[in-house]
Amino acid sequence: MPTPPDAPTRPRLLVLRALGLGDLLAGVPALRALRRAFPRHEILLALPPALEEAASAIGAVDGVLPAEAPNREVPSLTHWPYPPPDVAVDLHGNGPASRDALALLGPRRLIAYAGSHPLPELPPKWHPEEHERARWCRLLGAHGIPADPGDVRLRPPARPSPAPGAVVVHPGAEAAARRWPAERYAAVARDLRSAGHRVVVTGGPREDALVKEVATRAGVPAHDVLAGGLPFADLSALVAEAALVVSGDTGLAHLAVAHGSPSVTLFGPVSPLLWGPPKSPRHTVLWKPGPPGDPHATVPDPLLLAITTDDVLTAALTHLDAPEEEAEPCAR
Repeated sequence: MPTPPDAPTRPRLLVLRALGLGDLLAGVPALRALRRAFPRHEILLALPPALEEAASAIGAVDGVLPAEAPNREVPSLTHWPYPPPDVAVDLHGNGPASRDALALLGPRRLIAYAGSHPLPELPPKWHPEEHERARWCRLLGAHGIPADPGDVRLRPPARPSPAPGAVVVHPGAEAAARRWPAERYAAVARDLRSAGHRVVVTGGPREDALVKEVATRAGVPAHDVLAGGLPFADLSALVAEAALVVSGDTGLAHLAVAHGSPSVTLFGPVSPLLWGPPKSPRHTVLWKPGPPGDPHATVPDPLLLAITTDDVLTAALTHLDAPEEEAEPCAR
């Protein structure tokens, strides 16, 4: 927890990344670089309060400033209860809105890509085709802070998995554009069960209907239907001990990367070159190249729909039928 406002404290560093779980995990390399560069600072992360437990698992921040806004917009930070931060870092976006939200707090040093508020240092240019992990590491590197885009691993959770060794099928996503049809997820889950694999179906707190539809179509028993949105510690343990994670381009795919768990991730409308896992035999990406679509659209993207159930089932069985893959090193 952060230091109370009236207590003597170390200098403070505030990071803005008030987005989703996948965004948080893609920001792990940058957050860890800040922790190494500012070991004496109290590092606070502005993000939605629902992600506080996930943020603490990274091992790079001392506390959170609750901050969120609808539709991935920039939240207000005017409830900041402390004196101006010593350092403020914008890992939220590339425009004036996010940078100026931090600038309003009067930090001594501001690290950001762009904006209308004057900076003492010339910011680097934003590259729209850059991978999300590399983008923030490059920003920090331009300010003399070395960062490794491959530093993504989390330590294994202390608690046991609710379904050790299961295949985790996660049909949900924040936007419909990234949701592969429920009947296709169900077909894959049904075939994996027929091949002798235990399958559990998960979803977020607002995805119960989707989870139950997939589970019912696939014949998944009630005790393997993990609806309602698992607490992060349970979700993390589930993924860490999964035989395989099958999902779209969403937070659970990033969590599989964070634990080195085998995964099959379905991409569309956004290319895996921007949000995909590091190259590894443990992670398979399915992507039908084509013109990028709207990641916030209200219907599944055509590139996502081009991925067939046979594509997913073949990729899944390739992982499950292969010799046990060598474990990757966990977080340092």
